[in-house]
Amino acid sequence: MSKPLTLSVNQARRLVLSAQGFAGRSAAAEVKPARLNQLIERLGVVQIDSVNAVVRSHYLPLFSRLGNYDSALLEQAAWSSGKRRTLFEYWGHEASLMPLGLYPLMRWRMQRAAQGEGIYSQLAQFGRERQDVVQRVLAHIRDQGATGAGALNTRVERAGPWWDWSEEKLALEWLFAAGEVTVAGRRGFERLYDVPERVLPSALLNHPDIEEAPAQRQLLMRSAAALGVATEKDLRDYFRLDPRDSQARLAELLEAGELLPVTVKGWDKPAYCLPNLSIARAVNASALLSPFDSLVWERARTERLFDFRYRLEIYTPQAKRVYGYYVLPFLHNERIAARLDVRAERASGRLHVHALHEEPLGLDEEGIHALARNLLEMARWLGLPEVWVNCPKAQSERLRSALAG
Repeated sequence: MSKPLTLSVNQARRLVLSAQGFAGRSAAAEVKPARLNQLIERLGVVQIDSVNAVVRSHYLPLFSRLGNYDSALLEQAAWSSGKRRTLFEYWGHEASLMPLGLYPLMRWRMQRAAQGEGIYSQLAQFGRERQDVVQRVLAHIRDQGATGAGALNTRVERAGPWWDWSEEKLALEWLFAAGEVTVAGRRGFERLYDVPERVLPSALLNHPDIEEAPAQRQLLMRSAAALGVATEKDLRDYFRLDPRDSQARLAELLEAGELLPVTVKGWDKPAYCLPNLSIARAVNASALLSPFDSLVWERARTERLFDFRYRLEIYTPQAKRVYGYYVLPFLHNERIAARLDVRAERASGRLHVHALHEEPLGLDEEGIHALARNLLEMARWLGLPEVWVNCPKAQSERLRSALAG
C-alpha cells in the first residue's frame, strides 16, 4: 500500500470542485446534448426530488455547472425514446438519474431487492406476501404499456399523507426496486412504469451480469472520480452502498493500487483518491446550488470541506426555521459564501429572494455582483422577468443595488 499523500483543505476543495464539474463553466457557450451528457457522465448520478419551490431539484445541478441550458435536454436524455435517451431512473443516491452505462452495475442491487434485501422491510414483506397484486400489476403493464400508479389504484378510501400507498403503488415500487419495471417517462412528476424491454436498449438488457464485488468496486471508482477526494463514508454514500460491502471493496481497490490513501489536514478520517492527481491553482466558479446537489448533499462532508453547516428546513415549522424554506447555498471562489431562501413566483413573474444570509467572511463587492449575476441568469433560465429581494436585512441593499446595476 502506498504511503498516504497529504493535502491541505484548500487543495482538497479544489480537487472536489474540479471533479464535480465547476472548473469549466462558460456562460457564452451553447449547451448541446453532448455537453449535458458529458457532465452527467462525470457526476454519475443526479438526485431527483419533487419539491418545486424554484424548480425540481434534478434540473438545478446542471444549471449550476452549465449556466442557462434548455431543461428539455434533460427531459430528452431521461425520458425520451431511442438514441436520444441516455439516462435511466433507479435508486442510486436516493431516487436518481444515472447514465445508461451504469445500469449493469445496478443489477446486483435489483437482485437483492427481489430477494427482500436492501429495501424497506414493509416493501420487502409486501413483495413476498402479495404476489397476487404484484403479478396483476405486472400483467397490466405488459398488456397496456406505460402506466402510472394512479391508473392502477383500486382503493376506495382516500389516501392519507406521505407514504400511505395503495397496494398497487407498493407493488409498483417493489417491481421497480427489483428491476422488473423501469420508468418510461413522467406525467408531471408522476412516474410512468413500463417493462424494461420497451424502454432500455436491448444491448444493455442483454449485458452479461456483473457479480456484486466487481460492480461495487466500479461504483466506488465512479464515486472517487466524481468526488475528487473522499473518506470511505463519502465514497459509499455517493451510491448508497452498504458499509460492509464498501469497506471490503475499498480494501481491494487499495491493494490493487486503483485508489490511493490521502491525509487531508484537519480531517479526522483517512481519505482516498484516484492516482495521478492534478490540482488546479484555483477554481473561480460562482453558482447557486440545489439542496440536493452532489457537492453538498452529504452534510458532514460539506462542513469538512467548506466549514459550512447546512440543514434542510423544508419540514421544520416556519417559526423554528433559521434560514428559510428552500435555501440555496451560494458557491463563490472556492467558498460557500452565503445562503439564500429563494422562491420562483411564476404567477407574478418574479424570482423572490426572501432571505440573504452571508457567511462570516461575507461577500465583497465582486462577490455580491457575482451573486446578482447568478440570480438574474437563474431568473432568465426559469422564464421569470424579474428578481425581487424581500429580505429586510440591511445587507440586502447591496444585493438590490447590484441587481439594479
